[in-house]
Parts: sequence; structure tokens; C-alpha cells
Amino acid sequence: METRRRKRFIAGAVCPQCQSADTMMLYMEHGVEKVECVHCGHHQSQAEEKVASAAGGDLIGVFRPE
Repeated sequence: METRRRKRFIAGAVCPQCQSADTMMLYMEHGVEKVECVHCGHHQSQAEEKVASAAGGDLIGVFRPE
């Protein structure tokens, strides 16, 4: 079962793959910001800065037992 996404369209954005304007939507999924073109399906993701910096090199993940 897929969770509902709150879609926010980015005014004036152009898809890097199909070059369509105003078809890019922004949403959050599991704490990761994602952008997807509703025309061709091209997608990109952007993790938080602290997650991306911790993921550099050979590190696969960070485990923090509570």
C-alpha cells in the first residue's frame, strides 16, 4: 500500500530529461526530498546534508541504538 504524497509543483522548473516546463513535483518520502517529472517519470532525490555527509566513503549507514 502506497502512502499519499503531498505534491508541490515547482513553477518554472524544466525537466532535465524531457525538457517539459512546469511538470516537476516536489515531495518528501521517508525524510528524503524527491523531485519527479509527471510527464516522463524522471526523478531525483536529495538527502539531508548531515545524512549525505555521513554517507561519504565506505559508510553504508549509521546505527544508533536507543
